[in-house]
Amino acid sequence: MDWKPRAAALAAQATHPVSPWWTPVAETPRHLLVPRWFTPGPDGWTVRDGAADEEAWAAAAYADTTLVTRVGSVHADQAEPGRVTVGRPTSSSTLPSLVVSMLEHGRLAPGMRLLDVATGSGYSAALACHLLGDEMVTTLDVDAYLTRAAAGRLERVGCSPYVVTADASELPGVFDRIVSMVSMPRIPASWLRGLAPKGRLVTTIAGTGLIITADKTPDGGAVGRVEWDRASFMATRAGGDYPPLLDELFTVASQEDGEVHQSPFPVLDVMQAWEVWSMLSLTAPGIEHRTGTGDDGARLTWMLHPDGSWARARTAPGEHTTTVHQGGPRRLYDILDAIRRHWLKHGELPVYGARVAITPDGETTLSRSGWTARL
Repeated sequence: MDWKPRAAALAAQATHPVSPWWTPVAETPRHLLVPRWFTPGPDGWTVRDGAADEEAWAAAAYADTTLVTRVGSVHADQAEPGRVTVGRPTSSSTLPSLVVSMLEHGRLAPGMRLLDVATGSGYSAALACHLLGDEMVTTLDVDAYLTRAAAGRLERVGCSPYVVTADASELPGVFDRIVSMVSMPRIPASWLRGLAPKGRLVTTIAGTGLIITADKTPDGGAVGRVEWDRASFMATRAGGDYPPLLDELFTVASQEDGEVHQSPFPVLDVMQAWEVWSMLSLTAPGIEHRTGTGDDGARLTWMLHPDGSWARARTAPGEHTTTVHQGGPRRLYDILDAIRRHWLKHGELPVYGARVAITPDGETTLSRSGWTARL
């Protein structure tokens, strides 16, 4: 495969000519790190084998897009061709522009020791090795198969970082920079202990589109901010898969009437409204969102929570108000509407640009314009 022109085109899309990351992107053969990947279909995921279709392989590997490499507990390397795999993505090769953005937020420079959290395909580690040198890069993942596969493929492309199999909170040393390619529910205290004086951490917060950057302070904590750009990664997992979806509660939410009222706002696809989604996730973490369309074209949405709370909302065709049904211990849709009212009143929500203060034990507080939230 003549991959270098494609990698150069990807560098032009994912970064810019004066960026220190231009050359790493242009000189990294991403296709060798992602030999197989999953593509979605109506019934599930089907594996694609790059060697069987080199043109499709090149097109996928050098597009600025995320390639799913694990669904449920099934790795793409081990998936049976032609067989549909059902489940949620549990590992991927993240779109290169987002990888570059996270590394840029790290303010990396030669001589710095980097911990790359969530090895995945090894692409972020490969870029870092080009800039910092192999000996300065440690990459970590909870999945032993992924770390073995990535180590071999990284070596094949000429990179030899220190590859570790461990939980995201188990740091194998002290680092000047910690950059996470997986979303964290909160900042582990171990990150503060494993961050060198004046070190910097970069991560996204699980269930949100928020990027947190923070620099270590002399007391062992860190201060920083929520960046104005947005990003979302898969959340950390302790086992081979994420907990099952709330299908039984979805059945309840689809059939029961619960408490009924009218909302003045039309149905919103919360997952596509990053500001609202992030604010809602900080206010009521753990909500599962589903959307649909009625037979008459009505817009439908469901909100489900592990505590048994649920909401179902419907906006009829041509209407701007919504019929809401709610049940369980909390009124999830009321929380959502309160956030939407705040946005209408102030023209924004305070999540992006918020100040971040992290104590040495990892307690993280976000604050802006009189609003605060603790992770």
